Amino acid sequence: MVTTGGRTESRTLLQVFRSADEDIKTLAGSTPGETVALFELLMAICYASKSNPPVPETWLAAVENRQPFDLAVKWLEDQPGSSWDLFHPTEPLGQNSLLAPFMDAHAVGPAQLVIEHVGDYNQFFDHHHLVHPSPLTAERAFRAMLTQHAYGLSGRARISGKATLGDTITNLATGRLGARIRVIALGETLGDTLRLNLAPTARRGTFNHTWTVSGLPRRGFQAKPDGRPVDGPADLHSVLGRSILLSPCTLANGETGVDRVLVGAGELLAPLPDSLVQDAVYTGTGTTAKPLAPSPARALWREAHALYAAVADRNKRLDLYHRLATLADRPVSLWAVGLVANKTAPLSWLSDSFPYRPGREEDLRHAAHTGSQLAEYVAVSLVKAAEAARRIAYPNPKPADKKLQTARFDARPEHWAATEQPFHILLDKVVAGACVAESLQDYGATLAQSATVFLERRLDSLPANARGFQARADALRTLTSELSKAKAPDQLKPKESGREHHDRHQHQR
Repeated sequence: MVTTGGRTESRTLLQVFRSADEDIKTLAGSTPGETVALFELLMAICYASKSNPPVPETWLAAVENRQPFDLAVKWLEDQPGSSWDLFHPTEPLGQNSLLAPFMDAHAVGPAQLVIEHVGDYNQFFDHHHLVHPSPLTAERAFRAMLTQHAYGLSGRARISGKATLGDTITNLATGRLGARIRVIALGETLGDTLRLNLAPTARRGTFNHTWTVSGLPRRGFQAKPDGRPVDGPADLHSVLGRSILLSPCTLANGETGVDRVLVGAGELLAPLPDSLVQDAVYTGTGTTAKPLAPSPARALWREAHALYAAVADRNKRLDLYHRLATLADRPVSLWAVGLVANKTAPLSWLSDSFPYRPGREEDLRHAAHTGSQLAEYVAVSLVKAAEAARRIAYPNPKPADKKLQTARFDARPEHWAATEQPFHILLDKVVAGACVAESLQDYGATLAQSATVFLERRLDSLPANARGFQARADALRTLTSELSKAKAPDQLKPKESGREHHDRHQHQR
Protein backbone atom coordinates (compact mmCIF):
# COMPACT_ATOMS: atom_id res chain seq x y z
CA MET A 1 0.00 0.00 0.00
CA VAL A 2 1.32 3.44 -0.93
CA THR A 3 0.13 7.03 -0.46
CA THR A 4 -0.11 9.20 -3.57
CA GLY A 5 -1.38 12.72 -3.19
CA GLY A 6 -3.47 11.86 -0.15
CA ARG A 7 -4.91 8.65 -1.63
CA THR A 8 -3.94 5.14 -0.52
CA GLU A 9 -3.70 2.45 -3.17
CA SER A 10 -1.99 -0.85 -3.94
CA ARG A 11 0.98 -1.09 -6.30
CA THR A 12 3.16 -3.98 -7.45
CA LEU A 13 6.81 -3.94 -6.45
CA LEU A 14 7.83 -2.99 -9.98
CA GLN A 15 5.36 -0.11 -9.99
CA VAL A 16 6.65 1.07 -6.62
CA PHE A 17 10.26 1.32 -7.77
CA ARG A 18 9.37 2.81 -11.15
CA SER A 19 7.25 5.53 -9.50
CA ALA A 20 9.20 5.99 -6.27
CA ASP A 21 10.11 9.58 -7.15
CA GLU A 22 7.08 10.50 -9.20
CA ASP A 23 3.81 10.26 -7.30
CA ILE A 24 4.46 7.97 -4.32
CA LYS A 25 4.89 9.92 -1.11
CA THR A 26 4.94 7.19 1.54
CA LEU A 27 4.07 3.61 2.37
CA ALA A 28 0.81 3.03 4.22
CA GLY A 29 0.31 -0.13 6.26
CA SER A 30 -2.67 -0.71 8.53
CA THR A 31 -0.39 -0.14 11.56
CA PRO A 32 2.96 1.61 12.07
CA GLY A 33 4.65 -1.78 12.45
CA GLU A 34 3.18 -3.04 9.20
CA THR A 35 4.39 0.09 7.42
CA VAL A 36 7.90 -0.52 8.76
CA ALA A 37 7.73 -4.16 7.63
CA LEU A 38 6.83 -3.07 4.09
CA PHE A 39 9.71 -0.60 4.16
CA GLU A 40 12.06 -3.37 5.30
CA LEU A 41 11.05 -5.43 2.24
CA LEU A 42 11.87 -2.55 -0.11
CA MET A 43 15.19 -1.96 1.65
CA ALA A 44 16.09 -5.65 1.25
CA ILE A 45 15.35 -5.46 -2.49
CA CYS A 46 17.48 -2.33 -2.80
CA TYR A 47 20.45 -3.99 -1.15
CA ALA A 48 20.04 -7.26 -3.07
CA SER A 49 19.92 -5.33 -6.37
CA LYS A 50 22.94 -3.18 -5.45
CA SER A 51 20.82 -0.02 -5.48
CA ASN A 52 22.67 1.40 -2.49
CA PRO A 53 25.94 3.36 -2.74
CA PRO A 54 29.00 1.08 -2.49
CA VAL A 55 31.09 3.56 -0.44
CA PRO A 56 30.28 6.43 1.97
CA GLU A 57 31.76 9.02 -0.39
CA THR A 58 28.97 8.46 -2.94
CA TRP A 59 25.99 8.48 -0.57
CA LEU A 60 25.35 12.23 -0.59
CA ALA A 61 25.53 12.44 -4.39
CA ALA A 62 23.05 9.56 -4.71
CA VAL A 63 20.59 11.41 -2.46
CA GLU A 64 21.03 14.86 -3.98
CA ASN A 65 20.94 13.60 -7.58
CA ARG A 66 17.90 11.39 -6.89
CA GLN A 67 19.65 8.28 -8.18
CA PRO A 68 16.93 6.18 -9.88
CA PHE A 69 16.07 2.63 -8.88
CA ASP A 70 16.77 1.11 -12.29
CA LEU A 71 18.86 -1.65 -10.72
CA ALA A 72 16.00 -2.65 -8.43
CA VAL A 73 13.59 -2.70 -11.38
CA LYS A 74 15.95 -4.85 -13.45
CA TRP A 75 16.62 -7.18 -10.52
CA LEU A 76 12.90 -7.73 -10.05
CA GLU A 77 12.33 -8.22 -13.78
CA ASP A 78 15.09 -10.84 -13.90
CA GLN A 79 13.67 -12.81 -10.97
CA PRO A 80 11.73 -15.96 -11.89
CA GLY A 81 8.01 -15.69 -11.18
CA SER A 82 8.17 -18.56 -8.72
CA SER A 83 10.40 -16.46 -6.43
CA TRP A 84 7.49 -14.12 -5.72
CA ASP A 85 4.67 -16.68 -5.54
CA LEU A 86 3.02 -16.54 -2.13
CA PHE A 87 1.42 -19.94 -2.70
CA HIS A 88 4.15 -21.81 -4.56
CA PRO A 89 3.95 -25.50 -3.56
CA THR A 90 7.65 -25.85 -2.66
CA GLU A 91 9.09 -22.30 -2.61
CA PRO A 92 6.39 -20.01 -1.13
CA LEU A 93 7.55 -16.42 -0.71
CA GLY A 94 8.66 -15.66 2.84
CA GLN A 95 7.58 -19.05 4.14
CA ASN A 96 8.81 -22.46 5.28
CA SER A 97 7.43 -25.15 2.97
CA LEU A 98 8.71 -27.87 5.33
CA LEU A 99 5.46 -27.32 7.23
CA ALA A 100 3.35 -28.42 4.24
CA PRO A 101 2.85 -32.07 5.32
CA PHE A 102 1.27 -30.87 8.57
CA MET A 103 -1.19 -28.30 7.25
CA ASP A 104 -4.25 -30.53 7.06
CA ALA A 105 -3.92 -31.87 10.59
CA HIS A 106 -2.50 -28.89 12.49
CA ALA A 107 -3.22 -25.58 10.73
CA VAL A 108 -5.57 -23.09 12.43
CA GLY A 109 -7.30 -19.86 11.45
CA PRO A 110 -5.26 -16.94 10.08
CA ALA A 111 -5.97 -14.61 13.02
CA GLN A 112 -2.75 -15.77 14.71
CA LEU A 113 -0.83 -14.30 11.78
CA VAL A 114 -1.85 -10.77 12.81
CA ILE A 115 0.16 -9.56 15.79
CA GLU A 116 -2.65 -7.37 17.12
CA HIS A 117 -5.16 -10.27 17.01
CA VAL A 118 -3.08 -12.97 18.63
CA GLY A 119 -2.99 -11.69 22.19
CA ASP A 120 -0.90 -13.72 24.59
CA TYR A 121 0.83 -16.66 22.91
CA ASN A 122 0.60 -18.67 26.14
CA GLN A 123 -0.77 -22.02 24.96
CA PHE A 124 -2.69 -22.67 28.19
CA PHE A 125 -5.19 -19.86 27.66
CA ASP A 126 -8.39 -20.20 25.66
CA HIS A 127 -7.63 -19.03 22.12
CA HIS A 128 -10.73 -20.19 20.29
CA HIS A 129 -10.66 -17.02 18.18
CA LEU A 130 -7.37 -18.17 16.66
CA VAL A 131 -8.96 -21.36 15.36
CA HIS A 132 -11.78 -19.57 13.55
CA PRO A 133 -11.27 -19.91 9.78
CA SER A 134 -12.43 -16.37 8.87
CA PRO A 135 -10.11 -15.70 5.91
CA LEU A 136 -7.76 -12.85 5.17
CA THR A 137 -7.13 -11.46 1.72
CA ALA A 138 -3.81 -12.57 0.25
CA GLU A 139 -2.51 -9.01 0.44
CA ARG A 140 -3.48 -8.66 4.10
CA ALA A 141 -1.92 -12.02 4.95
CA PHE A 142 1.31 -11.08 3.15
CA ARG A 143 1.64 -7.81 5.05
CA ALA A 144 0.84 -9.53 8.35
CA MET A 145 3.48 -12.16 7.59
CA LEU A 146 6.13 -9.48 6.98
CA THR A 147 5.19 -7.84 10.27
CA GLN A 148 5.55 -11.15 12.12
CA HIS A 149 9.02 -11.67 10.64
CA ALA A 150 10.13 -8.30 11.99
CA TYR A 151 8.13 -7.81 15.21
CA GLY A 152 6.88 -11.22 16.35
CA LEU A 153 6.92 -11.54 20.14
CA SER A 154 8.46 -14.31 22.19
CA GLY A 155 6.31 -17.06 23.66
CA ARG A 156 4.93 -20.48 22.82
CA ALA A 157 3.67 -21.10 19.31
CA ARG A 158 0.35 -22.84 18.69
CA ILE A 159 2.00 -25.73 16.90
CA SER A 160 3.01 -29.17 18.11
CA GLY A 161 6.74 -29.71 17.90
CA LYS A 162 6.52 -33.46 18.37
CA ALA A 163 3.94 -33.78 15.58
CA THR A 164 5.77 -31.48 13.15
CA LEU A 165 9.41 -30.42 12.74
CA GLY A 166 10.78 -30.75 16.25
CA ASP A 167 10.39 -29.58 19.83
CA THR A 168 12.01 -26.15 19.44
CA ILE A 169 9.64 -24.98 16.70
CA THR A 170 7.26 -24.00 19.50
CA ASN A 171 9.80 -21.60 21.07
CA LEU A 172 9.15 -18.21 19.52
CA ALA A 173 11.94 -15.66 19.84
CA THR A 174 11.39 -11.91 19.82
CA GLY A 175 11.67 -10.47 16.32
CA ARG A 176 14.70 -8.36 15.45
CA LEU A 177 12.66 -5.13 15.84
CA GLY A 178 10.39 -6.32 18.63
CA ALA A 179 12.48 -4.97 21.49
CA ARG A 180 13.77 -1.66 20.15
CA ILE A 181 12.75 1.60 18.51
CA ARG A 182 13.17 1.60 14.73
CA VAL A 183 13.99 5.02 13.27
CA ILE A 184 13.45 5.89 9.60
CA ALA A 185 14.49 9.18 8.01
CA LEU A 186 11.55 10.42 5.94
CA GLY A 187 12.14 12.35 2.73
CA GLU A 188 9.87 14.13 0.28
CA THR A 189 9.02 10.96 -1.69
CA LEU A 190 9.31 7.24 -1.11
CA GLY A 191 12.39 7.17 -3.33
CA ASP A 192 13.96 9.95 -1.30
CA THR A 193 13.21 8.07 1.93
CA LEU A 194 14.82 4.89 0.61
CA ARG A 195 17.98 6.69 -0.47
CA LEU A 196 18.28 8.48 2.87
CA ASN A 197 18.20 5.18 4.76
CA LEU A 198 20.28 2.98 2.45
CA ALA A 199 23.67 2.53 4.05
CA PRO A 200 26.73 2.67 1.78
CA THR A 201 28.31 -0.78 1.65
CA ALA A 202 29.73 -3.09 -0.98
CA ARG A 203 28.66 -6.19 0.97
CA ARG A 204 24.93 -6.41 0.31
CA GLY A 205 24.08 -9.98 1.32
CA THR A 206 21.40 -12.48 0.33
CA PHE A 207 17.68 -11.87 -0.11
CA ASN A 208 15.54 -14.44 1.72
CA HIS A 209 12.89 -15.47 -0.80
CA THR A 210 11.94 -18.67 0.98
CA TRP A 211 13.18 -21.01 3.70
CA THR A 212 14.25 -24.03 1.67
CA VAL A 213 15.89 -22.38 -1.37
CA SER A 214 18.83 -20.35 -0.10
CA GLY A 215 22.59 -20.37 0.09
CA LEU A 216 22.30 -19.48 3.77
CA PRO A 217 22.35 -22.22 6.41
CA ARG A 218 18.93 -22.79 7.97
CA ARG A 219 18.38 -23.98 11.50
CA GLY A 220 16.77 -27.24 12.54
CA PHE A 221 14.13 -27.68 15.22
CA GLN A 222 15.32 -30.65 17.25
CA ALA A 223 17.38 -28.43 19.54
CA LYS A 224 17.88 -24.70 20.00
CA PRO A 225 20.61 -23.58 17.60
CA ASP A 226 23.15 -20.81 17.94
CA GLY A 227 22.26 -17.62 16.15
CA ARG A 228 23.66 -17.48 12.64
CA PRO A 229 25.68 -14.48 11.43
CA VAL A 230 23.97 -12.15 8.98
CA ASP A 231 25.70 -12.03 5.60
CA GLY A 232 24.67 -8.46 4.79
CA PRO A 233 21.81 -5.94 4.96
CA ALA A 234 19.70 -7.71 2.30
CA ASP A 235 19.70 -10.79 4.52
CA LEU A 236 18.87 -8.77 7.65
CA HIS A 237 15.98 -6.80 6.15
CA SER A 238 14.39 -9.94 4.69
CA VAL A 239 15.21 -12.39 7.49
CA LEU A 240 12.53 -15.03 8.14
CA GLY A 241 11.89 -14.43 11.82
CA ARG A 242 9.10 -17.01 11.83
CA SER A 243 8.44 -20.35 10.14
CA ILE A 244 5.14 -19.56 8.45
CA LEU A 245 3.01 -21.38 5.91
CA LEU A 246 -0.19 -20.00 4.39
CA SER A 247 -3.03 -22.09 3.02
CA PRO A 248 -4.87 -20.46 0.07
CA CYS A 249 -8.62 -20.33 -0.35
CA THR A 250 -11.08 -18.67 -2.72
CA LEU A 251 -12.92 -15.67 -1.29
CA ALA A 252 -16.55 -14.81 -2.01
CA ASN A 253 -15.47 -12.25 -4.62
CA GLY A 254 -13.39 -14.86 -6.45
CA GLU A 255 -10.03 -13.53 -5.26
CA THR A 256 -7.45 -15.65 -3.46
CA GLY A 257 -7.31 -15.45 0.31
CA VAL A 258 -5.83 -17.30 3.28
CA ASP A 259 -8.01 -19.37 5.61
CA ARG A 260 -5.47 -21.42 7.59
CA VAL A 261 -1.88 -20.96 8.71
CA LEU A 262 0.92 -22.57 10.65
CA VAL A 263 3.27 -20.32 12.62
CA GLY A 264 6.37 -21.54 14.43
CA ALA A 265 9.89 -20.45 15.36
CA GLY A 266 12.05 -19.02 12.60
CA GLU A 267 15.59 -17.78 12.16
CA LEU A 268 17.82 -17.00 15.13
CA LEU A 269 20.48 -14.37 14.47
CA ALA A 270 23.83 -13.78 16.10
CA PRO A 271 24.36 -10.35 17.73
CA LEU A 272 24.40 -7.69 15.04
CA PRO A 273 27.35 -5.36 14.44
CA ASP A 274 26.78 -1.60 14.51
CA SER A 275 27.04 -1.48 10.72
CA LEU A 276 23.75 -3.39 10.46
CA VAL A 277 21.79 -1.31 12.97
CA GLN A 278 22.52 2.11 11.54
CA ASP A 279 19.35 3.68 12.94
CA ALA A 280 19.71 2.48 16.53
CA VAL A 281 19.39 5.13 19.23
CA TYR A 282 21.26 4.27 22.42
CA THR A 283 20.55 5.27 25.99
CA GLY A 284 23.23 5.14 28.65
CA THR A 285 26.96 5.24 28.05
CA GLY A 286 29.81 2.78 27.80
CA THR A 287 28.98 -0.75 28.85
CA THR A 288 25.51 0.33 30.03
CA ALA A 289 24.48 1.67 26.62
CA LYS A 290 21.56 -0.18 25.06
CA PRO A 291 19.15 0.48 22.20
CA LEU A 292 16.19 2.67 23.04
CA ALA A 293 13.24 0.38 23.76
CA PRO A 294 9.49 1.12 23.63
CA SER A 295 7.92 1.73 27.02
CA PRO A 296 4.24 1.67 28.06
CA ALA A 297 5.02 4.35 30.65
CA ARG A 298 6.83 6.86 28.43
CA ALA A 299 5.65 8.31 25.14
CA LEU A 300 8.27 8.54 22.41
CA TRP A 301 8.43 12.33 22.54
CA ARG A 302 9.79 12.09 26.07
CA GLU A 303 12.83 10.27 24.65
CA ALA A 304 13.40 12.66 21.72
CA HIS A 305 16.54 14.03 23.35
CA ALA A 306 18.18 10.60 22.97
CA LEU A 307 17.43 10.66 19.25
CA TYR A 308 18.90 14.14 18.84
CA ALA A 309 21.90 13.09 20.91
CA ALA A 310 22.55 10.36 18.34
CA VAL A 311 22.78 13.07 15.67
CA ALA A 312 24.77 15.52 17.76
CA ASP A 313 27.31 12.85 18.80
CA ARG A 314 27.76 11.62 15.24
CA ASN A 315 31.55 11.61 15.59
CA LYS A 316 31.26 8.34 17.50
CA ARG A 317 30.59 6.13 14.45
CA LEU A 318 29.47 6.25 10.84
CA ASP A 319 25.73 5.63 10.82
CA LEU A 320 22.43 7.05 9.60
CA TYR A 321 22.74 10.14 11.78
CA HIS A 322 26.28 10.87 10.63
CA ARG A 323 25.05 10.82 7.03
CA LEU A 324 22.03 13.00 7.72
CA ALA A 325 24.29 15.68 9.16
CA THR A 326 25.92 16.07 5.72
CA LEU A 327 22.67 17.15 4.04
CA ALA A 328 23.60 20.84 4.20
CA ASP A 329 20.50 22.81 5.25
CA ARG A 330 17.90 20.30 4.18
CA PRO A 331 15.25 19.33 6.78
CA VAL A 332 14.00 15.76 7.22
CA SER A 333 11.71 13.97 9.64
CA LEU A 334 12.83 11.15 11.89
CA TRP A 335 10.00 8.62 12.28
CA ALA A 336 10.31 6.39 15.34
CA VAL A 337 8.26 3.19 15.77
CA GLY A 338 8.09 0.58 18.52
CA LEU A 339 5.82 -2.22 19.73
CA VAL A 340 4.77 -2.06 23.38
CA ALA A 341 4.17 -5.48 24.88
CA ASN A 342 3.50 -6.97 28.28
CA LYS A 343 5.87 -9.91 28.09
CA THR A 344 4.26 -12.05 25.37
CA ALA A 345 1.14 -9.93 24.86
CA PRO A 346 1.20 -7.00 22.40
CA LEU A 347 -0.38 -3.84 23.81
CA SER A 348 0.01 -1.04 21.29
CA TRP A 349 2.18 0.54 18.63
CA LEU A 350 4.15 3.65 19.46
CA SER A 351 5.06 6.01 16.63
CA ASP A 352 6.07 9.63 16.39
CA SER A 353 7.93 11.95 14.03
CA PHE A 354 10.59 14.46 15.00
CA PRO A 355 11.94 17.28 12.83
CA TYR A 356 15.63 17.52 12.08
CA ARG A 357 17.74 20.07 10.23
CA PRO A 358 21.54 19.75 9.83
CA GLY A 359 23.33 22.35 11.91
CA ARG A 360 20.60 22.50 14.57
CA GLU A 361 21.55 19.26 16.33
CA GLU A 362 22.74 20.79 19.60
CA ASP A 363 19.82 23.23 19.79
CA LEU A 364 17.35 20.39 19.16
CA ARG A 365 18.98 18.18 21.77
CA HIS A 366 18.94 21.02 24.32
CA ALA A 367 15.32 21.87 23.55
CA ALA A 368 14.19 18.23 23.69
CA HIS A 369 16.08 17.48 26.90
CA THR A 370 14.95 20.65 28.66
CA GLY A 371 11.41 20.24 27.37
CA SER A 372 11.25 16.73 28.81
CA GLN A 373 12.66 17.91 32.15
CA LEU A 374 10.09 20.71 32.38
CA ALA A 375 7.28 18.24 31.76
CA GLU A 376 8.69 15.92 34.44
CA TYR A 377 8.88 18.76 36.96
CA VAL A 378 5.28 19.78 36.30
CA ALA A 379 4.17 16.16 36.72
CA VAL A 380 5.90 15.92 40.11
CA SER A 381 4.32 19.23 41.15
CA LEU A 382 0.86 17.99 40.17
CA VAL A 383 1.13 14.87 42.28
CA LYS A 384 2.28 16.95 45.25
CA ALA A 385 -0.75 19.17 44.77
CA ALA A 386 -2.97 16.08 44.61
CA GLU A 387 -1.50 14.84 47.89
CA ALA A 388 -2.20 18.22 49.49
CA ALA A 389 -5.86 17.94 48.46
CA ARG A 390 -6.07 14.37 49.73
CA ARG A 391 -4.72 15.26 53.18
CA ILE A 392 -7.59 17.71 53.70
CA ALA A 393 -10.33 15.79 51.90
CA TYR A 394 -9.48 12.50 53.68
CA PRO A 395 -8.12 13.40 57.15
CA ASN A 396 -8.05 9.83 58.51
CA PRO A 397 -7.34 7.53 55.56
CA LYS A 398 -6.50 3.88 55.70
CA PRO A 399 -2.96 3.36 54.35
CA ALA A 400 -4.26 1.08 51.60
CA ASP A 401 -6.66 3.80 50.39
CA LYS A 402 -4.19 6.66 50.03
CA LYS A 403 -3.14 5.79 46.49
CA LEU A 404 -6.67 5.78 45.09
CA GLN A 405 -7.61 8.90 47.07
CA THR A 406 -4.63 10.79 45.66
CA ALA A 407 -5.43 9.56 42.16
CA ARG A 408 -8.79 11.33 42.40
CA PHE A 409 -6.98 14.70 42.32
CA ASP A 410 -3.93 13.67 40.27
CA ALA A 411 -3.95 15.53 36.94
CA ARG A 412 -0.82 13.91 35.53
CA PRO A 413 -2.69 11.85 32.89
CA GLU A 414 -4.21 15.04 31.45
CA HIS A 415 -0.84 16.77 31.66
CA TRP A 416 1.04 14.07 29.76
CA ALA A 417 -1.64 13.80 27.09
CA ALA A 418 -1.70 17.57 26.53
CA THR A 419 2.06 18.15 26.55
CA GLU A 420 2.86 16.26 23.35
CA GLN A 421 1.56 18.99 21.04
CA PRO A 422 3.39 21.90 22.77
CA PHE A 423 6.56 19.78 22.76
CA HIS A 424 6.33 19.27 19.00
CA ILE A 425 5.62 22.97 18.49
CA LEU A 426 8.79 23.67 20.48
CA LEU A 427 10.85 21.43 18.18
CA ASP A 428 9.28 22.93 15.06
CA LYS A 429 10.24 26.41 16.25
CA VAL A 430 13.83 25.35 16.87
CA VAL A 431 14.12 23.70 13.46
CA ALA A 432 12.77 26.88 11.88
CA GLY A 433 15.57 28.88 13.53
CA ALA A 434 13.73 30.45 16.47
CA CYS A 435 15.60 31.41 19.63
CA VAL A 436 15.83 28.30 21.80
CA ALA A 437 15.58 30.19 25.10
CA GLU A 438 12.47 32.10 24.03
CA SER A 439 10.86 28.98 22.62
CA LEU A 440 11.46 27.11 25.88
CA GLN A 441 10.01 30.04 27.83
CA ASP A 442 6.80 29.91 25.78
CA TYR A 443 6.66 26.12 26.17
CA GLY A 444 7.15 26.33 29.93
CA ALA A 445 4.44 28.97 30.28
CA THR A 446 2.03 26.76 28.36
CA LEU A 447 2.76 23.80 30.64
CA ALA A 448 2.36 25.85 33.81
CA GLN A 449 -0.94 27.36 32.69
CA SER A 450 -2.32 24.02 31.53
CA ALA A 451 -1.31 22.32 34.78
CA THR A 452 -3.39 24.79 36.78
CA VAL A 453 -6.41 24.20 34.54
CA PHE A 454 -6.10 20.41 34.77
CA LEU A 455 -5.74 20.53 38.56
CA GLU A 456 -8.78 22.80 38.92
CA ARG A 457 -10.87 20.37 36.90
CA ARG A 458 -9.82 17.53 39.18
CA LEU A 459 -10.67 19.62 42.24
CA ASP A 460 -14.15 20.39 40.92
CA SER A 461 -15.27 17.04 42.37
CA LEU A 462 -14.73 18.36 45.92
CA PRO A 463 -17.87 19.16 47.92
CA ALA A 464 -18.90 22.81 48.30
CA ASN A 465 -18.19 22.97 52.04
CA ALA A 466 -15.41 24.21 54.30
CA ARG A 467 -13.29 21.10 53.92
CA GLY A 468 -13.73 21.07 50.16
CA PHE A 469 -12.78 24.75 49.87
CA GLN A 470 -9.72 24.24 52.05
CA ALA A 471 -8.60 21.18 50.06
CA ARG A 472 -8.96 23.15 46.84
CA ALA A 473 -7.03 26.11 48.19
CA ASP A 474 -4.21 23.96 49.59
CA ALA A 475 -3.81 22.04 46.33
CA LEU A 476 -3.66 25.18 44.18
CA ARG A 477 -1.31 26.85 46.66
CA THR A 478 0.97 23.82 46.57
CA LEU A 479 1.12 23.81 42.77
CA THR A 480 1.89 27.54 42.67
CA SER A 481 4.56 27.11 45.33
CA GLU A 482 6.22 24.20 43.54
CA LEU A 483 6.34 26.09 40.24
CA SER A 484 7.78 29.19 41.96
CA LYS A 485 10.47 27.60 44.15
CA ALA A 486 14.07 28.60 43.71
CA LYS A 487 14.86 25.10 42.42
CA ALA A 488 12.02 25.21 39.87
CA PRO A 489 13.06 25.69 36.24
CA ASP A 490 12.94 29.36 35.28
CA GLN A 491 10.73 28.57 32.29
CA LEU A 492 7.91 27.51 34.64
CA LYS A 493 8.02 30.54 36.90
CA PRO A 494 5.50 33.30 36.25
CA LYS A 495 6.98 36.31 34.50
CA GLU A 496 7.36 39.39 36.63
CA SER A 497 5.83 42.66 35.54
CA GLY A 498 8.08 45.70 35.28
CA ARG A 499 6.76 47.04 38.63
CA GLU A 500 7.31 43.67 40.40
CA HIS A 501 10.86 43.49 39.04
CA HIS A 502 11.59 47.04 40.30
CA ASP A 503 10.08 46.40 43.77
CA ARG A 504 12.03 43.16 44.19
CA HIS A 505 15.33 44.85 43.38
CA GLN A 506 14.53 47.76 45.69
CA HIS A 507 13.82 45.27 48.48
CA GLN A 508 17.08 43.41 47.83
CA ARG A 509 18.98 46.69 48.03
